[in-house]
Amino acid sequence: MTTCEPGTDPAVLADGFVFAEGPRWRDGLLWLSDMHGEAVYTLDPDGRIEVRLALPGRKPSGLGFLPSGSVLVVSMTDRVLLRLDPDGTCSVHARLDALVTDELNDMVVAADGTAFVGSYPTGDDTGVLIRVDPDGTAAVAADGMRFPNGSAISPDGRTLIVAESKARCLTAFDLDPGGRLSGRRVVADDLGAAPDGIALDAEGAVWAAFPLAHEFRRISPGGEVTDRIATGERMAIACALGGADRRTLYLLSAANWHAATLAGARTSVVETLRVRVAGAGLP
Repeated sequence: MTTCEPGTDPAVLADGFVFAEGPRWRDGLLWLSDMHGEAVYTLDPDGRIEVRLALPGRKPSGLGFLPSGSVLVVSMTDRVLLRLDPDGTCSVHARLDALVTDELNDMVVAADGTAFVGSYPTGDDTGVLIRVDPDGTAAVAADGMRFPNGSAISPDGRTLIVAESKARCLTAFDLDPGGRLSGRRVVADDLGAAPDGIALDAEGAVWAAFPLAHEFRRISPGGEVTDRIATGERMAIACALGGADRRTLYLLSAANWHAATLAGARTSVVETLRVRVAGAGLP
């Protein structure tokens, strides 16, 4: 049974982005990266846009938050994790180039500030998840992954879920209090398309973006697809559950994912849709 509010369609909240990615709800604001627009933004519930961090010449992707309120930002090409402090100071939180030769990608940050950063692998099963401790110490937490993409952590902090794009599946790990991963398993397979950004809800279902299928899907714990939201000519890129009750589904889509094809055109949009089941866990 569908969980979207009956009789509603996605409504545009904000536009004018080149490639909106990595949405995160925090303290009444939606944070997002514009990967090819080279900046990090916030949106308030009325769609007012504020530039939080300009990154000329860099590609921001995954976002997350330290307990102090500082924002962690994945810088893809130079393979570093940046920290934006509440006073606006930006510094390097961790350098990850010694652990991975590919670009970095999406990220989820646990409640204690431990970050899990995925790579953007050029090989078929050469992707890695890198664990970055709150002090910036980093190590490979999982390897042999087929393009780790959007990630989420369960409300109890004990399970990490990763969308493996090239494997067309959702993979879960047990997550212990020390940030170690174990018990790798596939929790939804045969998805028929490559999943990108994801978000969890209170029933344990995963909302996932499917760029090449041009739709968002809600996937139940048993693998059933309960909802599909078509994006027309735009690619579905990432999603988040936020708002005061976490029942607003934020949907990010773009005309293409290649910078050369986009050529700086600001055609990426953020839409919203009300759903019955609230968000849960992180991000």
